Amino acid sequence: MAYRPFLATGTALAVLTALAPATPATAQTTGAALPAAAPVADLVRAVDIPFQQFTLSNGLRVIVHTDRKAPVVAVSVWYDVGSKHEPRGKTGFAHLFEHLMFNGSENAPGDFFEPLEQVGATDVNGTTSFDRTNYFETVPTAALDRALFLESDRMGYLTGAITQRTLDVQRGVVQNEKRQGDNQPYGLRRYKLVEGLFPAGHPYGHTTIGSMADLDAASLADVKAWFRDHYGPNNAVLVLAGDVDVATARAKVEKYFGAIPAGPRSVAPPAPIPASLPGPASEVMKDRVAATMIVREWAVPGINDKDAAALDVAAGVLGGLASSRFDNVLVKGEKLAVSASASYQPMAQLGMFQVMAIVRPGVDAAVVSKRLDALVADFLRTGPTADEVKRYVTSTVSERIGGLESVGGFGGKAVALAEGALYSGDPAHYKKELAALAAQTPASVKAAAGRWLTRPAYQLSIVPGARDAYAEAQVPPHKDVPAEAAPAVTGDRGPIPAVDRVADLSFPAVQRTQLSNGIELVYAQRDTVPVTQAVLSFDAGIAADVEGKLGTGQLTLAMLDEGTATMSSIALAEAKERLGADIGTGNSQDRTTLSLRVPSANLVAGTALWADIARNPAFPEGELTRVKTQQLTQIAQELTSPNGLAARVLPRLMSPGTPYAKSQGSGDPKAVAALTRGDLVAFQQAWLRPDKAKIFVVSDRPLAEVRAVFDRQLGDWRATGPAGTKTFPATIASVSPRIVLIDRPDSPQSLIQGGMQTGLKGTDDLLPVQVANDALGAGFLGRLNMDLREQKHWSYGVGGNFSRNAFAAPYVVSAPVQADQTGPSLTALRRGIADYLTTQPMTPAEFDRAINAGTRSLSGNFETSLDVLSAMQANDLYRRPDDYYATITTRYRALTRDQVQAALDRAIDPAKMAWVVVGEAAKVKPQLDSLGLPVEVIPAARVAGTSAAPTAGAQ
Repeated sequence: MAYRPFLATGTALAVLTALAPATPATAQTTGAALPAAAPVADLVRAVDIPFQQFTLSNGLRVIVHTDRKAPVVAVSVWYDVGSKHEPRGKTGFAHLFEHLMFNGSENAPGDFFEPLEQVGATDVNGTTSFDRTNYFETVPTAALDRALFLESDRMGYLTGAITQRTLDVQRGVVQNEKRQGDNQPYGLRRYKLVEGLFPAGHPYGHTTIGSMADLDAASLADVKAWFRDHYGPNNAVLVLAGDVDVATARAKVEKYFGAIPAGPRSVAPPAPIPASLPGPASEVMKDRVAATMIVREWAVPGINDKDAAALDVAAGVLGGLASSRFDNVLVKGEKLAVSASASYQPMAQLGMFQVMAIVRPGVDAAVVSKRLDALVADFLRTGPTADEVKRYVTSTVSERIGGLESVGGFGGKAVALAEGALYSGDPAHYKKELAALAAQTPASVKAAAGRWLTRPAYQLSIVPGARDAYAEAQVPPHKDVPAEAAPAVTGDRGPIPAVDRVADLSFPAVQRTQLSNGIELVYAQRDTVPVTQAVLSFDAGIAADVEGKLGTGQLTLAMLDEGTATMSSIALAEAKERLGADIGTGNSQDRTTLSLRVPSANLVAGTALWADIARNPAFPEGELTRVKTQQLTQIAQELTSPNGLAARVLPRLMSPGTPYAKSQGSGDPKAVAALTRGDLVAFQQAWLRPDKAKIFVVSDRPLAEVRAVFDRQLGDWRATGPAGTKTFPATIASVSPRIVLIDRPDSPQSLIQGGMQTGLKGTDDLLPVQVANDALGAGFLGRLNMDLREQKHWSYGVGGNFSRNAFAAPYVVSAPVQADQTGPSLTALRRGIADYLTTQPMTPAEFDRAINAGTRSLSGNFETSLDVLSAMQANDLYRRPDDYYATITTRYRALTRDQVQAALDRAIDPAKMAWVVVGEAAKVKPQLDSLGLPVEVIPAARVAGTSAAPTAGAQ
C-alpha cells in the first residue's frame, strides 16, 4: 500500500532528473509570432465533474459521478483520520492501520487483493496523509457489487479478522517501508522538516510514517480501538465515479453499507493557526549525499483559506515554472545551484510553503543561502508580473484537465470530489479552487506572500559527510512471527458476490498515414478530454549512446530546449507556459522521444514549439558548461542512491558487450565532463532525424486536422549526412552467476537485484511467460512478494518481471530488504524461483486468476489517452498489429496452464542469475559468503564509469 508523505520536492535525485534540461538566463529572442493562446477562462470552463450525492441513515456520505467512456467504476473511500489525529506515543498508527485494512475482514478473510484481482481491478491501493486515509480501486462495471461488499466488510466487520500475527507482519512491513525511505539520499530530512517547523505535540508535527518505537509499542487492543474510534460510516465519504448512475449506486450502497452502525465521529484537533516560529531556526545535518541541499519552510494557511490560491501562484512563480525566478537566477543566470524549486502544500487545516536549492559543487553554500533569501525578499517587495501569474495559472489548469481524464486512481475525478467533500464540505470545491486561481493578480499574490513569507522560517541544510547517527537505523534482532491457520469466515453476510461477464475492451481504432516527407503518423482519436498528446519517437535510445562517451545521448536531450535558431530557452519556456503545453524528452533502451501534451485549443502553436525544438536545437556553448555540471551532479547523486548504484552494475552483468550494457544511469562522469558541443550536434544529426522518426498521436481532433497541423511544421524536414546504426548479436548471454556487493555504508536496508538473459526478445510472443510469471513475480500476489513481505515481513515490496526490449527480454528481480536479512532474503528468492519451476509449479487457481486479471483489467488499463498512446508505441516497437489489444482476450483464453509453465521453465533458471546487492559490506558480506556463489565487493565510489565493470571470477 502506498505511503505518500509530504515531501514537497521529492528526493534530490528526482529533482535533478526533472531539472536537468534547465533553461539559460539569456535575453529572449523570438521567431515567427505564435498564434494566440486560448483564454484561461475557456480552459477553466472545460474542467467539469457533474455529480449527485446522498447520505445514508448511518451518516455515510455518497457522491456519484457518471462517466460512460469505459465500462469501469472507480470506488474510493475516504476516512476522516490521518496522522494529525494520532496522540503522542501512537505516531504511525493511521498508516499502520491502513496496511491492516488489506489483510481480510470477517466475511472476506485472507488477502484483500485476491478477490479484486480475480475480477481485473486496477489502481487497487490505499494511502495515508496528515489529514485522511483513503482506499480505492477501479473495477469493471460487472464487479461493482464485489468491490462494495469488500469495502463495506472492512468498514463494518474488521476487528474479528485482525490477529496478533496480522499486526506483527504488517508492523514489520511498515518498518521496512520506513527504512526504505530512510535509505535514500536526503531520506532523513522529512523528520527534521516537520519537527523543526512545528512545536512538540502539534497535530502536524510528526511524519505520517511515525517512529519505530511507537510502531513497536502498538498492541492488538490499540489497533482495534483505533478502528472503533475512526472507521465508522459517519466518518467517511464514498465516491463512485464511472459507468454508474445515482439510482443504481443508491440501491447498491444501501444494500452493502446500510446496516453498518454509525460510530464515533472523529473530532479533528482544534484548527491550528499556522505555527509562527519565535525567530529564524536553522539546523545542519550530514548525509552521504553528493551536493548540499538548502531548504526553507514556512507554516502557512491551508486549502480553505482565502490566501491558498495566491500562495500556490507565488510558489509557481518563484520555483515551479520552467521559467521560474529561482531557475532563471540561481540555476541558469548566476549558476549557483544545480536545481531550485518552490512548492505550496495545502492541507485541511494549514499548509507548508517550501523553497529549496541544491548547491552547485564548488560553490559556497552560504552564498546560495543568502541569494535564495534575496530572491524571496525581492519577490515580496515587487510581487509577480501579470505574465508570470497567467503562465502559471494556464499551466496548472492544463495539467488539471489532463489529470481528470481518469475516473479514479491517485488523482482522477473521484479524488477531486472526495477531497472537496472531506476537506471543504463541498465536492465541487475544485471549481472554487480553479476560479480562485484564475482570479489571481500580481497584487493579490504579493499581498498573500507578504502576510506569510515575512514570518520566521525554518532552515535545514543537508551537507555531504558520514550520515549523522540516528537510533532508528539500528535493526533489532529478528523475531519470527508464528504461523497460523488459514483464516475462516466468521461473519454472516454470505459469500463474496459473484461477477457476471465483464465487457470486452473497446480499444480505439488506430490509423496510419504519412507526412509529406514520409514520416509515419500513427493516430487514435479519444474525445474524453480536449487535449492532444503526441510523441516524436526516434529509433535511438540508450542503446544508441556513444561507446566510450556514455552520457552523450542524455546530455543531447538535456540541451534540446536550451534554445533554438530563433528562440532562447526562456522564450521557449514562457511560450509553453502561456499555452499550457508540456514538452519533454525521454529515453528507453530502444527509443528516444520528444513528447507534447497541449490543450487542443492551442494545438497549432504547441506543435510549432515542439517542431522548433526537434528541428532547430542551437546547443548554445554558453549553456553547455552549466547543463553538463547538472548532469555530472546527477551522476554523483546516483552514486549515493541504492537504485542508482544497482542500475549501473546489473546491465553489465545481464548484457555484457551489447548496446544494452550502455545503460549506465546518466553516463560516465569522465566522458560527460569532456563532451563538446560538436559531440552533441553529431549525435543529434545521426539519431534525432526524420528518417529515424515516427509520430504517435492521441487527440480529440480528427486525423485530417492533426495531420495538416503536423505536416505544416514537420513535413519538409529532411535528413542530412549518415544515420547512426545499432548492432546486436544474434544471442545475448549473461555473465556467469555471481554476487556483486556494492559497499554503501550507513544502509539500514540492502537492495537486492538479480537478472539473467532468457533467450527471448521483445518482439517474441511473451504472453505465455507473462501469464506464468503472474503468480511468481508480477504484482502484489506474486509468490516472491507474498513470501518476503507478507510472510517474513523483511521487505516493503518485491517483484520479478521480464524487462522487455526490442532485442532482449531479460528476467529481473528486485527486493529491498532489511539489512540483517540480506543473505536469507537472497536465499529465499532463489529457492522461490526454483520451487516454482520444479516442485511447486503454477496451480490451477493461480492460472485462472492470471487469465481473469489479464482479460478483465483491459478496460481499466486503457482508460486514458496516455494509456492508449503508450500501447500504440509498444505495439510498434514489438512489431505487433495495431489491434493487438482489441484481440488479446482471445489469445489469453487460448492458453493452457501447461503451456505457460513450460514457456517459463524454458526462459528462466535461478541458477544462472547474476545478483547485485547494495548495502553495508561489513554487515552484509558474511551473510552472502555461505550462499555458494562468488562474491565481489565494489566500493560505491568505484561504480561510476567503465572502470567498475565486475571482473570474472572475483571472490
